[in-house]
Amino acid sequence: MKIMEKIIENLKSLPESAQTEVLGFVEYLKVKESREDDGYKWGQFSLDSAMRGIAEEPSLYTTQDIKENF
Repeated sequence: MKIMEKIIENLKSLPESAQTEVLGFVEYLKVKESREDDGYKWGQFSLDSAMRGIAEEPSLYTTQDIKENF
């Protein structure tokens, strides 16, 4: 039995008040998923924007600058 079928079978056995709670929870999950997707997209856009053109920038330091001298 697929998950959807299991959910429907269990949902049918619940009283209407509990079915209403399940509906509210499902709607909450949909909104939450939508917000997470938007947040990821915004974060990726921000990172892409920040890194745009960085490969073409001249290096400020040479290998000598980062070597440790004892």
